[in-house]
Amino acid sequence: MPEDKGPAESKRVASEHGREKAEEVREETDRERDTAEDHRAMAESARKEAEQFRVLAEQARALHEQYREELELVRQEREALRRAAEEARDAAESARNATIAAVAATAETLSANLAQMQFLEDARNTLKQLRPRKPGDVQ
Repeated sequence: MPEDKGPAESKRVASEHGREKAEEVREETDRERDTAEDHRAMAESARKEAEQFRVLAEQARALHEQYREELELVRQEREALRRAAEEARDAAESARNATIAAVAATAETLSANLAQMQFLEDARNTLKQLRPRKPGDVQ
């Protein structure tokens, strides 16, 4: 029997050693699975953050486009105001020239009227001088 005990004991020891080795491999596999799960969770978190960043980048792009469009509208409005101011300056210059022409025409008319009035006054004075005076005439 001692011979039976030797190989059986060595098989039992080998079996125990194999079981311990299997337990170590299982524990290592569990650690690797836990590590892989941690990496998967981190990758999922990174994917979610990347998606949030993509959404924010898209919103920023849309806001940038909206801002660019609004700047273009402001530029167009400023250009329209510049043209309107130029037209107003032109109209004011035309009005100034028309006012100068009207004042000149009025002055010319007044000068002509004054000359006519002076002529008539001179003619009346001449007629008075040419008319014989009677003793009851009033000058």
